[in-house]
Amino acid sequence: MQKYFWQTVGLGALAGFRSITAPALLSDNLSKFNPRALANSPLRLLQKPWVATGLKLMAAGEMVGDKLPQAPDRTSPPVLTGRLLSGALIGATLYKVNHDSVFKGALVGGAVAVAATYGSLFLRKESAAQSGLPVSVVGGIEDLLVLVAGLALSKGTDAGSPAGRAL
Repeated sequence: MQKYFWQTVGLGALAGFRSITAPALLSDNLSKFNPRALANSPLRLLQKPWVATGLKLMAAGEMVGDKLPQAPDRTSPPVLTGRLLSGALIGATLYKVNHDSVFKGALVGGAVAVAATYGSLFLRKESAAQSGLPVSVVGGIEDLLVLVAGLALSKGTDAGSPAGRAL
């Protein structure tokens, strides 16, 4: 399997936990690498520093909003759709950068994001029940894990850099 497949799986899973954080981290990385494979694609917007900054601000807002009592359930249709699209965006982008099928990348990223959405909901509920911690505290721990994993999958690697090809 190609390295970008596993990056897509990892970042797609993070999109299931937090829909904006994974694209924000990928966009930040792409704004530094500027791979030529995105040059004539609408996905090239993810390379723009202002997009990376905007996504990071949105990700911070999502992390705060997730702890509010009126936050919608992550499996409600509109929220689940957002997570699906976030994962699909990540997959399409990583596959495009690596000169592979955008459709295949979107399919992998979106499917993993949906699966991770349900898995993360189960993990959050079980962690809160087993530990006795409030759900919002467990959500904060989840945020920390998403950030650490996301940095390892994007900044700690060459996500956005084509596998075996020159930028």
